[in-house]
Amino acid sequence: MLVELWPDGPLFRNDDGIFRPGMDSVLLAYFANNARPGINNRAVDLGCGSGIISVLLAWDAPGLQIDGIEIQPKAAKLAIENSRLCGLTDRIRIIEGDLRNHRDFLRSGYYDVSVSNPPYYPQGSGKLPSNKEIAAARGEESCTLSDICMAAGYLTRWGGSFFLVHKPERLADVFRALSESCLEPKRLRFVQHNYSSPPSLVLIESRRGGKPALNVEQPVILTNDDGSETDEAKAIYRR
Repeated sequence: MLVELWPDGPLFRNDDGIFRPGMDSVLLAYFANNARPGINNRAVDLGCGSGIISVLLAWDAPGLQIDGIEIQPKAAKLAIENSRLCGLTDRIRIIEGDLRNHRDFLRSGYYDVSVSNPPYYPQGSGKLPSNKEIAAARGEESCTLSDICMAAGYLTRWGGSFFLVHKPERLADVFRALSESCLEPKRLRFVQHNYSSPPSLVLIESRRGGKPALNVEQPVILTNDDGSETDEAKAIYRR
């Protein structure tokens, strides 16, 4: 099945058995693309899945070259197909490999930007589906939050940024993993369904070698009190 995010926008193919990217991936790409546009040349997408974040970053940054790292063969194949559907194969390279072994095939400090929509649930949480591929995308059975932050800390250049989306209840774990990888949180936005609901996601920009100073920005509100989309939600999906 083909999905078009907005009219004349990027196309994505979804296959059964592969974790389908949701709003969190779209929000992360939006958060990263609006951070420091126009000055970045190279990015790496850690655990790129079907490639939605890589495609969205390349779509809005014409000069950006992106490497997507994905351990699951089916997902890596789908990421290549989605890059092709969007005409971006000249700027997106999908590498089938284990990001925990990043030092074996990627260069230290090579990337201006790293991004990740990681598994949210820790080992033993009991919240994972029976499908192995989907479970690997949702839970830290084969790749932990620390693994991803360590890869980002190694691959991102000094002064470069790492963009991450996660669950608010894991925020203490996120900050700890970032600190252990020489990544300093610099910018944070919570995501809420409406003005009165608690945050469901958190978007974080950290800087390799950055000085301590965290800017907590206004939350991303997705719907108004009457259930209609907010102006920012419309902007995210180009509606």
